[in-house]
Amino acid sequence: MISQFILGLSIIVGLHELGHMLLAKLFGMRVESYTIGFPPKIIQCKWGETVYSLGAIPLGGFVKIAGMAEEALDTAHPGDKPCPWEFRAKPAWQRLLVILGGILFNVLSGILIFTAITFSLGDTYLAKDEVNKHGIVPHALGASLGFQEGDQITHINGRDFTKFADVMDPRVLLEDGGYYTVRRQGQVLHIAIPTNFLAQLADHPGQGSFIAPLAPFEVGEVQQSSPAAQAGLQPGDQIMEVADQATPYFHQLRTALAAHAGTPVSIKYVRDGIEYHITARVDETGKLGFRPKILLTEVHQQHSVLQATAIGTTRALEIVRINSLALRKVITGQVSFAKSLSGPIGIAQIFGRRFDWIHFWSVVGFLSMMLAFTNLLPIPALDGGHIVLISYEMIAGRRLPGRLLEVVQMIGITMLLLLTSYAIFNDLCKLFQ
Repeated sequence: MISQFILGLSIIVGLHELGHMLLAKLFGMRVESYTIGFPPKIIQCKWGETVYSLGAIPLGGFVKIAGMAEEALDTAHPGDKPCPWEFRAKPAWQRLLVILGGILFNVLSGILIFTAITFSLGDTYLAKDEVNKHGIVPHALGASLGFQEGDQITHINGRDFTKFADVMDPRVLLEDGGYYTVRRQGQVLHIAIPTNFLAQLADHPGQGSFIAPLAPFEVGEVQQSSPAAQAGLQPGDQIMEVADQATPYFHQLRTALAAHAGTPVSIKYVRDGIEYHITARVDETGKLGFRPKILLTEVHQQHSVLQATAIGTTRALEIVRINSLALRKVITGQVSFAKSLSGPIGIAQIFGRRFDWIHFWSVVGFLSMMLAFTNLLPIPALDGGHIVLISYEMIAGRRLPGRLLEVVQMIGITMLLLLTSYAIFNDLCKLFQ
């Protein structure tokens, strides 16, 4: 987990700072240093006018551009008149593009990552119509909204949809006045999505999928020496009853077995159209020892390069849109700030303890878009703060005093340090809850 975190963060920070550096060099600015991580430095080398280095603390990076007081606090200008290779000597539109360079590179890398994943894997999903053959089963949080077992979801916010996963899309949960249209025993009902539903989800971390498809099943792989193997169950068997309780769906089987954990239980199953009755001992964890084969057919689609590019671009930009909606919820108090904020520990946990290339690159793509979004915020010391200042200069036709820029920058750095410290403290609190 730690190695993935360090590698992933180094990639997205490196790309961000690379965007600043390349745009600066393109416009003839002198880039004095390009650094990934914070001091102490592990390695460094000089190539041309730029010193490239790797810091020991992998929580960020920076590019020092000569004459850029806003970013590098470079106040030691050689004389009052700027040299032609300094940041401050360049026209406002060039300085604006240099500031935007990091955001642009993060967005492009996010789009490229999601495009590559989409092209290589295609899309595999459960269709709405496949799920609605049986309906859904709500978890506790879903039941609190008003869902009932067997409900068929037909529309989301009045709109039709194709993929069952769309029901739990953050865009849906973040919209104001959201609702589901449900068909229940011939009746059409509307189930409202509370404005604080994301906060409720945060309080129930195990119920990110607050509803699930009703899943018909059959016995899949049977573990050797398990109760299922000892009772003679084979792949393809369909368990219909446990202790006279109907179990056509897998969640019903789990509930019935859990109620008889550690005891023998009667089981009725069907094999090749013939009904059998056996007795099997349920283990202490409430299991028989087989993998279920879920009898829901998934749709798989492969995409051309152009299709994958369009889908990858949409997925990348949706991350920005979703976080914009989430930020509005935080500002208006509908979502808890503390529960929404994660620091280095929380980010590392997203990668997980096992390494999987697809998951790794998906997280890197997500974090790259998150870094782009965060840096667009108009906060001093972030790119968004610099964009506001340069935009003011372009509109007003004059720059803010250099001393004022330095003060604003120091205030921004202090705010970011305090926010980072709070995020780490918040991570530790969540870790030991």
